[in-house]
Amino acid sequence: MSVPPLLGDGHGNYRIHLVGNSGTGKSTIGAYLSSRLNIPLIALDGIFWRPGWEKTPDDEFQAQVRVLMAEDPKGWIIDGDYSGLGTMIPDNATDIIWLDPPLRLYLPRVLWRTLLRLLKIRPTCAEGCPETWGEVFSKKGIVWFCVSNHTVCRTKYTEWLSRMNVEDGGKMIRLDESSGETAKWKAQFEEWLRQR
Repeated sequence: MSVPPLLGDGHGNYRIHLVGNSGTGKSTIGAYLSSRLNIPLIALDGIFWRPGWEKTPDDEFQAQVRVLMAEDPKGWIIDGDYSGLGTMIPDNATDIIWLDPPLRLYLPRVLWRTLLRLLKIRPTCAEGCPETWGEVFSKKGIVWFCVSNHTVCRTKYTEWLSRMNVEDGGKMIRLDESSGETAKWKAQFEEWLRQR
């Protein structure tokens, strides 16, 4: 029997955690899954960052995320992973999807998205948190974060994958769009939806 694209809880409910570096496609996959499964998408960036790039204290952040996780009995899709939340999200997820394209593929998307935000064509990741020309390429900016965090993400989520791999009956899958895995998974997902 083949492994389904999503495991769920066995009762038609899905709690999906999307992880990966900035710019890897979490928001895109999250919006797609939210529309197809009719469950809410929760973007952690918009909760964590307060106006002026102020961080939400961990206890408040955890409380806000817990409330959102409990709102829809059919489940949720959470985009992002913050250390201040500990293992609260992966422990409660039925499925974890790690988006892991090579840096050469997603860094141009980060640059393009950042340019659109700087030009105010695209909204910022959180209300009241504009990106500025002076910070974009500094060590405070998203470009530096993306490059410096690439290996950190790979190390962290490789360890997660070794513990939660779907092929071993777990709940985590890794998708690398450069090798066609993401497109193949989406096609399997659509076929799975038709047969449900």
